[in-house]
This record gives sequence, C-alpha cells and structure tokens, in this order.
Amino acid sequence: MTGPKVVLVGPMGVGKTTVGELLAARLGVSFRDTDADIVAAQGREISDIFVDEGEEHFRALEKTAVAAALVEHDGILALGGGAVLDASTRALLAEHPVACLLMDVEEAVRRTGLNQARPLLAVNPRKQWRELMESRRPLYAEVARVVVPTDDRTPDEVAQAVLDALELKEA
Repeated sequence: MTGPKVVLVGPMGVGKTTVGELLAARLGVSFRDTDADIVAAQGREISDIFVDEGEEHFRALEKTAVAAALVEHDGILALGGGAVLDASTRALLAEHPVACLLMDVEEAVRRTGLNQARPLLAVNPRKQWRELMESRRPLYAEVARVVVPTDDRTPDEVAQAVLDALELKEA
C-alpha cells in the first residue's frame, strides 16, 4: 500500500501534531500536517481564511490538501479536526491506517482554552466543543481503524498506544 504509514484524525487540540511528530521520529519517517500545508499554500493563518472567506472556502482548500497529502506523503499525516466532514475525504481515508485521538471536554477546554486562533471555538468553547464532537464523533469512528484516548496520557504514551494498536514497529 502506498500513502501514509499512519493518518491521525481527531478534534482540535487533541495533540495530533505533537503525537504525529513523535510517531514520525519513532518510525524514521517524515511528518506532515494538512493544516500547515494550507497555511503555507495560502500564505496566511487558518483563522484568517475563516474570517475572510468563510468555513466553506476553507473546507474546499482542506479537501484538496488532504487528497494531495494522501497520495504524496508516505510518513505520518495529521488532518485538521474537521477534515472528516467531507464524504469524499472519508472515502479516501478508508484505504489508509487511520488512528483517531480522542479526549473528553474538560481536557479539550484545558488544552484549547479560549484560543482565538481556533475560529470554531471563539464564543463558548465548552459548549461549541461538545457540539462539534457530537457531530464529528461518528465520522471519526467511521474512518478510524483504531481509537486512542489521550486523557491522562503523555504524548509519548499516546504515540506508543497508536503504534501498539496499529501493530507498527519502531525503526
């Protein structure tokens, strides 16, 4: 199979980038984040894209970025929290080893706080995060080969749990 060794999905703030970088180091491969791809291609932050063009425009950029990364990248790939909203993206993910990282709402609020760089959590973070998770949890479950809770675990412990769950050996 070609494509990423592991694709990480899950809500914003769950640690996909941190865990992804650890997995990449352990497996001796590179790390790629589709949110970072979008920022690099657009020359501005995701929050600015949301404000200037809206979520629909951002989701179109995200869909394109994910499709490209799934073909081009063979290391560890982290997707933005809402990438699973697109049905064609979910269909593409069916062919890849996807690990979903999850956390409970209190942990999410602690990690994301009132961070203005997270446009979908700008008003009432606790309530909005719960609503996002209620709508996205079934989509994460649909694409994930494994689900790894991150609560009360260090990033190293989460990375090890992903390796174990997907039966991957360190380089």
